Amino acid sequence: MKSRLSLILIYSLISALTIALAFCPAPAAAELSADPQIRPLFKQGIEKIFNMDEKSGTAAFLQGIELDRERPIGYAYLAMANLFFLETSFENTERERRQEDMLRYAAEAIAKGEKRIEKDPRDGQAYFAMALAKITRIRWYIAQRRFFAMTQETANVWDYLEKAKEEDPQNYDVFFATGLLHFHLDQLPGFTRFFSSLLITSGDRKRGLEELTLAVQKGDLLKDLARAELASVYVNFEQKPEMALPYSKELRDKYPNNYNFAFGLGNVLADLKRSAEAFLVAAEIERGIKSGIPPYRPELGTRHQLLMGRIYFEKGDYARALDYFQKVIQVQARYNARPRASAFVRLGMIADVRKERKKAEEYYQKALEVEGGEGVAQTAAKQYLKTPYLLTKPDSKS
Repeated sequence: MKSRLSLILIYSLISALTIALAFCPAPAAAELSADPQIRPLFKQGIEKIFNMDEKSGTAAFLQGIELDRERPIGYAYLAMANLFFLETSFENTERERRQEDMLRYAAEAIAKGEKRIEKDPRDGQAYFAMALAKITRIRWYIAQRRFFAMTQETANVWDYLEKAKEEDPQNYDVFFATGLLHFHLDQLPGFTRFFSSLLITSGDRKRGLEELTLAVQKGDLLKDLARAELASVYVNFEQKPEMALPYSKELRDKYPNNYNFAFGLGNVLADLKRSAEAFLVAAEIERGIKSGIPPYRPELGTRHQLLMGRIYFEKGDYARALDYFQKVIQVQARYNARPRASAFVRLGMIADVRKERKKAEEYYQKALEVEGGEGVAQTAAKQYLKTPYLLTKPDSKS
């Protein structure tokens, strides 16, 4: 029973970690500030990775590691960075290479962290590095469906985060991770949420939002990841796109090459019914895809179609929205799993609006059957299978 509940909990939580559309390492601020050479390199690495410049970001991390090869946080950075690019890769050979690198760096971070704690049990930075490395491996175990190995990894993650906060109270970046856990645990069903307090920690939506906000206000190297998470939370869970908008704009302006932030801003604008602005963002993304200039790839076309469908959906033009969603579901490649699940959900919502309940249920069920489509879309599919989607906009074109 405990292993099964641990599986349910950690699956939900680590899925939330990846919705943030970036990697999430964070050093202990006190220790890094003591070394004026290392921190700037890690900061540069994070910002380069956020802007989809993998080569420069990786080089900066490696430079920082060379200055102190026994410090585990640099290896945790590289593990998380490889996990991010692994999950956004389009080719199998590329995925295999990133997987190998990710596991190697995660193992190195844990080994060096354990070694440092043996010497100094109050090394908060080592605890935090190990927590991040374990989170990386947990996410990979989920993808590989190695659930027994995954449950073994969950044992100390929360304890490591608590120790990191206790030993380094000035590391406000840790509030990103604790806020993420508190918020998403509170989204779980009552029975599972109750047992989460025994296996990990208690869910607390309000506290989670406060901790994420604190990470934005006082955090160091995780400020922007906290912004990304708050943008995602407000649009996908809180249904408050107006709260997500400033975060989305800041991220898009600061990291213009990160198409994930462009898609995020487009979704927020669509939900706010600011279709003219949303179409401008979509047009910018389309130009990037057509140019073929990295990081843009032709495979992003289905995400662009999904965004266009979402804009038309929120405009109430369901006929045009349906055409875009139908195009998305035709592509069954692995990289298209989440967009495909989202498109099925939107098709179900259109069917519900048109009072075609049987067809809506079929679409929601198909969304749940998409392998690799776990996340917000499949959660919505389960909800709408129980309770039909209700249109909130009074006027629409069917």
